Amino acid sequence: MSEDGGRRRARGGGGAARRAERTAVRIEVARFIERNIPNFEVLNEEALQIIEANAETVLEEIGVAFVDNPAALKLWKDAGADVQGERVRLPKGLARKLCATAPSSYVQHARNPARNVEIGGRTLVLAPVYGPPFVRDAAGGRRYATIADFQKFVKLTYMSKWLHHSGGTVCEPTDVAVNKRHLDMLLAHMTLSDKPFMGSVTEPRRAQDSVDMCKILFGAEFVAENTVMTSLININSPLTFDSTMMGALEVFAANNQASIISPFIVGGAMAPVSVAGTLTQVTAEILAGVAYSQLVRPGAPVIAGAFVTSIDMNSGAPTFGTPEAAHITYGMGQIVRRLGLPYRSAGSFCGSKLPDAQAAYETSNSLNVGLLSGVNFMLHAAGWLEGGLVASFEKFVMDADQLGTLHHIARGVDVTVGAQAMDALREVGPGGHFLGCAHTQANFKEAFWRTDLFDYKPFETWAEEGERDTVALAGARVEKLLRDYQAPPMEPATREALMAYVDNKKASEPDAFG
Repeated sequence: MSEDGGRRRARGGGGAARRAERTAVRIEVARFIERNIPNFEVLNEEALQIIEANAETVLEEIGVAFVDNPAALKLWKDAGADVQGERVRLPKGLARKLCATAPSSYVQHARNPARNVEIGGRTLVLAPVYGPPFVRDAAGGRRYATIADFQKFVKLTYMSKWLHHSGGTVCEPTDVAVNKRHLDMLLAHMTLSDKPFMGSVTEPRRAQDSVDMCKILFGAEFVAENTVMTSLININSPLTFDSTMMGALEVFAANNQASIISPFIVGGAMAPVSVAGTLTQVTAEILAGVAYSQLVRPGAPVIAGAFVTSIDMNSGAPTFGTPEAAHITYGMGQIVRRLGLPYRSAGSFCGSKLPDAQAAYETSNSLNVGLLSGVNFMLHAAGWLEGGLVASFEKFVMDADQLGTLHHIARGVDVTVGAQAMDALREVGPGGHFLGCAHTQANFKEAFWRTDLFDYKPFETWAEEGERDTVALAGARVEKLLRDYQAPPMEPATREALMAYVDNKKASEPDAFG
């Protein structure tokens, strides 16, 4: 764990110095998770072979559509695919052969090298919610998101110990023109945080803006040789790759920047209702998407994604934290590992309208499934509410607090000599207690995960302090984090160059809100 930033030190000594140390602003960032626990597997070898064979059959017999993208169709035809109109059918084995050049892991660089993350293998990188058009807090309720809300979420992510990545569209700032808001979002990630971040994917030119701004931030030569963005490319399930997303993918791949290639699945609507049928479709879509990235540039970093939920057959609304979603997330983890690719899935998913018990149950289910299924990059790890329509400030800090438990579970069980605690057992003996023994005194500060949010005080103290529930405590923590926020240092010339780029791009075309 690294620790840096804004520590205000008192000049005095003794008790005053200790009090100052306790109350100083500390910006702590935990290193990305490295699992020391096994992955949970739900599919046996026979099931894996059936699903993989069926996915190859889908690609060969049914094929996938690359719409409004003649250049993509030519790449596929030159690679040996059967191209009829916009339908691309892949001979068995072609997609796997192309996928073989994708790296099994890569480093995404942050402007602060201490914040670099490794994505793949046994690691897990946690990033906040992505894409909600609405925000919610206890004071203002549910409302359309603004750029000010966006900036607050970037600050909260920067201040949150257990989040490793600043994310991308943490909410959709609807008060900024559609064709220009990506510039303000990128500027916020680049200046208000020094954690790694995501680029814009809503149009190929916006993806290019992302690359160009990174060249200002990191230097053009560094960007040419290193991955500084990991961005989300959704497949338009079932089996359709649209020109907007593929255009953004082409820009990122050509510049050696990473893309999450992720089907967007609502079971029963965009995929079959059965787990095996959905696994087959998702596998086929991932194979085609990753293979295409390697046609654009062999060796381009990619993550195989699986955003999966089911549908409530009464209301038509998506459901989260369900056993079917868990089975698919576990199963895709096995399949993606067999492909030798990093894996993206899970998050703080819930369908609840409020950060309530339903939200907590569904979120807990999803987060733990993500940890145990071998996910390497977890988008939506904090702040998700109402099926992804809302980014909630209170739920953000509730989720961010719980991410600490994932870090601790992933450590596994320490059985070193010190952890065996034989000295403590000998010291205390029958009938004693361990509160004052030497082993406890030496280890109590780091022995247990400690919440920054929940209330464990006696009833009388809790009552005297206003009988606050978790939402109220979360609201107070949001205010504290934003009050304590201190921007990471940045070279003035770099900041000025980024702002000039944004200003010039905005001035080059009229606003468009459609």
